[in-house]
Amino acid sequence: MKLCSFKKDGVASYGLVTDAGIVDLGKRFDAATLRDFLASGQMSEAEALTGAEADYAFDDVIHEPVIPNPDKIICVGLNYHAHIAETGREETPNPVLFARFAGSQIGHNQPLIKPLESDKFDYEGEVAVIIGKEGRRISEADAMDHVAGYACYNDGSVRDWQKHTHQFMPGKTFAGTGGFGPWMTTADEIEDHTKMRLQTRLNGEVMQDTTLDMLVCSIPRLIAYCSTILPLLPGDVLVSGTPGGVGARREPPLFMKDGDVCEIEVSGVGILRNPVVAEA
Repeated sequence: MKLCSFKKDGVASYGLVTDAGIVDLGKRFDAATLRDFLASGQMSEAEALTGAEADYAFDDVIHEPVIPNPDKIICVGLNYHAHIAETGREETPNPVLFARFAGSQIGHNQPLIKPLESDKFDYEGEVAVIIGKEGRRISEADAMDHVAGYACYNDGSVRDWQKHTHQFMPGKTFAGTGGFGPWMTTADEIEDHTKMRLQTRLNGEVMQDTTLDMLVCSIPRLIAYCSTILPLLPGDVLVSGTPGGVGARREPPLFMKDGDVCEIEVSGVGILRNPVVAEA
């Protein structure tokens, strides 16, 4: 099952994605947002609507980030060996975490915004894990029971601002730099999440290509670690890290510019596509 968030004629809603389009769940359930719907425990009722007539064609709506209003977005840095190697950093015993703000995210087909302040706007293809069940101090053995599904994520990074200090946040949460979509594929459709393939393409050329079994800290490990700090809630987003091949570490460096198109593809999930637009 695939679930998305969108706006139609200025009205925000969420829906079930089918081959024919989008079935508007916001019209059929009391939950106001997809985050609320995940917390409501009504996934089976939504799945029963897979044969319903679509309310909208997929391309006739404005796509929002999969979860427009998460309680938290926890991003993981340096979580692939190849990326650690290309940055010259050392592997740490615990995951490198930083936060994004919801206001920095955009949905499928919406423009990634290269800010006025920098020409070093980099792509970072990642797999986003969406939490479906609340938990605190979740064990690794139980971690996958708390996963609602997966989505594609582009952790667009303003590299010079990222390096202003030892803290990543300034370069990681500029407005309009985080792509999140096109939808969430529910966990039951993914037989083995470690076999998911992640690929980043810039203007059709492959920049990053990996599988999730190459993660330094696995998804269960990340869930266990993050839920020790504070409770994970339905709709929370864990962005699991980017592999090697980022633009800043290429020779010469390759950054996104106005007119580019960046795609993040995750096998079993879909393709997140965003044009790049320079801020006016």
